[in-house]
Amino acid sequence: MALPETLKQLGMVPGLIFIVLAAMLTEKSVEIILRFSKASKATSYSGLACDAFGSAGRTLLQFCIVINNVGTLVVYMIIIGDVLSGSTSDGVHHSGVMEEWFGQYWWTRRSFVLLLTTLFVFAPLISFKRVDSLRYTSALSVALAVVFVVITAGIAIIKLINGSIGIPRLMPKLVDQASFWRLFTVVPVLVTAYICHHNVHPIENELKDSAQMKSIVRTSITLCTSVYLATSFFGFLLFGDQTMDDILSNFDGSLGIPYGLLLNDVVRVSYVVHLMLVFPIVFFSLRLNVDGLVFHHAIPIVYDNRRFFSITATLISFIFVGANCVPSIWDAFQFTGATATVSVGYIFPAAIALRDTHGIATKNDRLVSWVMILLAVSSSSVAICSDIYSSFISSRGVDT
Repeated sequence: MALPETLKQLGMVPGLIFIVLAAMLTEKSVEIILRFSKASKATSYSGLACDAFGSAGRTLLQFCIVINNVGTLVVYMIIIGDVLSGSTSDGVHHSGVMEEWFGQYWWTRRSFVLLLTTLFVFAPLISFKRVDSLRYTSALSVALAVVFVVITAGIAIIKLINGSIGIPRLMPKLVDQASFWRLFTVVPVLVTAYICHHNVHPIENELKDSAQMKSIVRTSITLCTSVYLATSFFGFLLFGDQTMDDILSNFDGSLGIPYGLLLNDVVRVSYVVHLMLVFPIVFFSLRLNVDGLVFHHAIPIVYDNRRFFSITATLISFIFVGANCVPSIWDAFQFTGATATVSVGYIFPAAIALRDTHGIATKNDRLVSWVMILLAVSSSSVAICSDIYSSFISSRGVDT
């Protein structure tokens, strides 16, 4: 839901190009993971890192996956809270679905709504011990994402035809040095959108034919890219420079078309349910890696109910608290995306290929790996510095 904001920062043309480039790099990095895992007979991403860099590499990767997944799940919960209970940005309050339907009461407030969601939606879904148990909810989540894209596209096209919206900016708006450096803050968002590397092995391990994994990855990335391009394009086309960090917050007023209020609710509710169904997939990997960090020599967590439910309860509680404390999804993306997410998605796969403990890396592998590392390190470093600079400028402006 932050991808339309990346087009707001970069402009329509560069933004769409970068989404496609991120998809290409992601497919290559996952292909490296699959190929090198087969050579090392590793059944997990952390096992592959251990084969290449020893126990220190495994621990560092697991730590990065934990940070990435916690950040992602906090973002999901923030979006759910924004949509259901409303949010405030720059002094302007954007009402949530619950507020609009029932009014402002203690039981429509963000913390209480998220508590109910955690207890009655997330808790049952994250209690499954096999990722295969979530196959139907995953399919439904994809369908709901498509519903969101179709409705948003339809609204944008209607408003474009009747002349109520125009063509948005095609290129970035650069007015000073700060606006230039701010362009790099979109990198963590783009990287986070494609992170699936930690779920590759759990899914492959449950396939009857592991050879299918390569085509599954390619199909999944193609589908995700199509959804991301459509969401970004039509979202930015619809709201232009008024696009918010979480575009769902833009769907809180009149759209200026028949049944606009109804469509607002359908868009927001469908995507909230989509996030609720995606949540347990990301949580599954988070729990495995936390268990691997803390109880590396213990029996598999699926055979220890006490450990399974203790880790589950601790993690979901931490995520709940984080979602109630972090102000916006952009802040969460900047922290996790520029550090742990970049490492999981690009730096580790590239480093594994360059390490090449089994001598299977090609010249193309090495070239692409160096490109991934250079792009990841440079862009993330600039993004972090830009965030620090922006925070400094903002605080100085407040002080003066």
